Amino acid sequence: MPHKSLPSPSWPISFRATCLRATLYILLVVGIAQGVFYESLYLPDTRFSERGFTELAQSALLAAGAGLLLYSHLVIRTLPYISLLMFGFLFASLIREQDALLDTYLFDGAWQLLVSLTVLPILFVVIRKRQCFLAEFAAYSNSFSFGLFAAGFLTTYVFSRLYGRGDFWQAILQENYVRDFKSAAEEVVELFGYAVLLIAVIELVLLARRWALARQNG
Repeated sequence: MPHKSLPSPSWPISFRATCLRATLYILLVVGIAQGVFYESLYLPDTRFSERGFTELAQSALLAAGAGLLLYSHLVIRTLPYISLLMFGFLFASLIREQDALLDTYLFDGAWQLLVSLTVLPILFVVIRKRQCFLAEFAAYSNSFSFGLFAAGFLTTYVFSRLYGRGDFWQAILQENYVRDFKSAAEEVVELFGYAVLLIAVIELVLLARRWALARQNG
C-alpha cells in the first residue's frame, strides 16, 4: 500500500498556543533545575545516586516520552514508523537507566538483554517498512520537533558524556577533585537533555494530531 502524503509542517498554529507551550516548557526546565538544587542542598545521602531526584527525574522524563510516542504510534498513527523508532530509542534508554536495579534484582547484564528484545524487533519493522519510514522522515525532518530531538540527543548522548569525563574534571579541579563534581556535571546535563527530548516528543504528538486533522479535513 503506498504511503499517504503528509501535510506541510507549516500548518498554522496560534500565537497564544505557542506562548502557552513555551511557558509550560520553561516551567518544566525550571522545575527540574530547582529539583536538582534541593537535592544537592537537602538530600546529601542520596544526591546523584540511583535513589536521588536527578536519576528518578531522568526515568520519569523517559517514561513520559516513551508513553507519548506509544500513544502516537497506536492511536494517532500519522507518523507510525517515526513514532515507533523513537519509542524504541527512549524505552531502551529508560531500561538502561535501570541497569543497577536490574543487575541487582534480576541478573548481571539484564538490561542489555531487555534493550536487545526492545530494539531489534522495532528495527526489523522499520527496515521492512523503510519506504514508509523515509516518506515520514522527509516530512518530519523539517519540523520543530525534529530539531529539538536532535538537540536533546546531542546534549544527552554526546555532550554529557564528554563533559562528564573524570579526566576533564580532574584537570580542572586538580587536587580538589571529588567524584561528586563529575557525577553532578554529567547527570544534570543528561537530565536537561532528557527534558529536551520530552519536549520534542510533545511537539511530535501535537504535530501528528494537526496532520491527522488536516488529512481528515481534506
